[in-house]
Amino acid sequence: MTEQPIFVAEYVERRSRLTTFFRLLLAIPQFVVAYVWGIAAGLVVIVAWFAVVITGRYPTGMYNFVAGFLRYITAVHGYVLLLTDQYPPFTSDTDAYPVRLVLPPPQDHYSRVKAFFRLILAIPVFIILYAMVIVYEVGALIAWFAIVILGRQPRGLQDMIALGVSYQQRAYPYIFLLTESWPPFIDRRGEELGRGEPNAPLPPGEPTPSGFLTPEAPKTER
Repeated sequence: MTEQPIFVAEYVERRSRLTTFFRLLLAIPQFVVAYVWGIAAGLVVIVAWFAVVITGRYPTGMYNFVAGFLRYITAVHGYVLLLTDQYPPFTSDTDAYPVRLVLPPPQDHYSRVKAFFRLILAIPVFIILYAMVIVYEVGALIAWFAIVILGRQPRGLQDMIALGVSYQQRAYPYIFLLTESWPPFIDRRGEELGRGEPNAPLPPGEPTPSGFLTPEAPKTER
C-alpha cells in the first residue's frame, strides 16, 4: 500500500479584515503563476502517462515537477480560500507555509493497467471532488463575511473549508498519477497536524526540504 499525501491547514483565529476584503485582488499574481505552471504540469502529466503505461515508472524529473506544482497550488488555495492570511510563496517550497501538502516519494514501480484506466478509475473521486468544491466554496464565502465583520475565523468554518480543500488536494496526486490509491474521504493525520496535537503519531518519515515523506527507518532489535 502506497503512502497517502497529507494535507495540513494550521488554524489561527484572528484574521486581517483588510487583506481578507481584498483577497481575490491580492491573489491575482498567484493566479497568473498558477495558470502558466498548471498548463506546463498538465502537459508533463500527459507525457508521464505514456511513460508509466509503457515502462511502469514515473520519470523522477516529471514527478518532481508535478509534485512541486501540487504543493504550490495547495498553498494558493489555502490563501484564496481563507485558511490563512500568510501570502504564499511563488515556489514549491511550502514546508513552512501554514497550508501545505506533503507528498510521498515516487514509487519504484507503477501499475500500467491502473495508469491506463486512471480517468475511468477516478470517476468516484471526481464525484466526491465535485461535492467537496461546493463545500469549500460555501464555507469560504461565509468565512469572508465572518472575518470582515468579526476579524476572526470561526473554527467551524475553518474545518468546513479544510475538509473540502483537503480532499481536493489529496485527489490531485491520484488523478495526476503520483499515487495509485484513492484518497481517504477524511485525512485524520493532516487534521491532527493542523491542530498541533502533541500526541499525533508521526508519519513514516519527516518531510524533506523537497516536500516528500522520507521512507521509514528500519527498526533494530535489542
